[in-house]
Amino acid sequence: MESNIINEKIFDVEKIRNDFPILHQLVHKKPLCYLDNAASTQKPKIVIDSINDFYSTTNSNIHRGVHFLSEKATQKYENTRTTVKNFINAKSEKEIIFTSGTTASINLVAQSFGKKYVNEDDEIIVTYMEHHSNIVPWQILCEEKNVNLRVLPINNNGELILEKFNELITERTKLISVVHVSNSLGTINPIEEIIKIAHQNNIPVLVDAAQSIQHTSIDVQKLDCDFLAYSGHKIYGPTGVGVLFGKEKLLDEMPPFMGGGDMIAKVTFDETTYNELPYKFEAGTGNIAGVIGLGAAIDYVKSIGLEKIHKHENQLLEIATQKVSEIKGLKIIGTAKEKTSVLSFIVENIHPHDIGTFMDFEGVAIRTGHHCTQPVMDFFKIPATSRASFSFYNSLEDIDQFIIALKKTIEALS
Repeated sequence: MESNIINEKIFDVEKIRNDFPILHQLVHKKPLCYLDNAASTQKPKIVIDSINDFYSTTNSNIHRGVHFLSEKATQKYENTRTTVKNFINAKSEKEIIFTSGTTASINLVAQSFGKKYVNEDDEIIVTYMEHHSNIVPWQILCEEKNVNLRVLPINNNGELILEKFNELITERTKLISVVHVSNSLGTINPIEEIIKIAHQNNIPVLVDAAQSIQHTSIDVQKLDCDFLAYSGHKIYGPTGVGVLFGKEKLLDEMPPFMGGGDMIAKVTFDETTYNELPYKFEAGTGNIAGVIGLGAAIDYVKSIGLEKIHKHENQLLEIATQKVSEIKGLKIIGTAKEKTSVLSFIVENIHPHDIGTFMDFEGVAIRTGHHCTQPVMDFFKIPATSRASFSFYNSLEDIDQFIIALKKTIEALS
């Protein structure tokens, strides 16, 4: 415990918390203890200010105007594309597509890649721990084109049974789509190994990085993933904005997902020719302010350092897990050896929703429900879990408040 406290002093959590205005308030007359970070992270003032500044000084549409505001807005928008490219080490800005979030990014690949490369009786592989947004788009594709969805199973610890992976792969496998970190279990999946095996069989891989981009460094060239998707609001940026990385060769060959303004080169009633990458996949007016806010969020995270963030959050998870494990009648759901930032649990004879409601009155914000991973809940034969998820602005005091509130809640509901 002593080493954890020393490390926290070096990390200076209080200084970081001062950057987040929302954290300094009372909820039900109690200090806010925000532990719902896997659902959405809070925003530092620098992100809020960047959005306010855009609407106050720069608001204009991009790519189309020759006037001052349009050119200034375009520059800020494209600067974020470069920021994102460098953040994940993509080869080119052409490989960075702005979307409304992870869900939109996955749907784009499902429909565009699916239209180009997937045919009747082909197969898509996902895993048992996927978020619904990495299941349903593939089910839609399967229904449209009579394709088969195959699922890599998990064990009782919430880990992928990788030994089954090779058994699932056939000559009909066209894509593997896998979550990097489970939002309901916290499991860190061995995506390096999955990508290696897939590529040995000439199968492209999409990585859902919605729950990993904010916790650990990602290098898409080193990973050699073919697609990677994530949301801005998971990494301290605005809602309604996200990123799809795709290898340039693949994106170049894929047809547009949506038609409209800015994604065209020339339109006649006879035919339309499409714009070059990345604009081919960015039809219409995007979330310009959101993209600029995302750039500010990434710069902020880089200024703190993902290595320091990862270490601090893992310490919080370790301490919280130890304290929760001592509570009678409580069972942790998701006990993988490799985990990060998520602590899901159930308490004997108490519904998770009741736990969440009672803890809210103690100022503690946790998530309860199936977390958009109903197959995971079915696997563990439970309706839902309570989930505490940690960020670098959480402190040891937050853990203490969480544990006190949890014990008080269990005592009251028992």
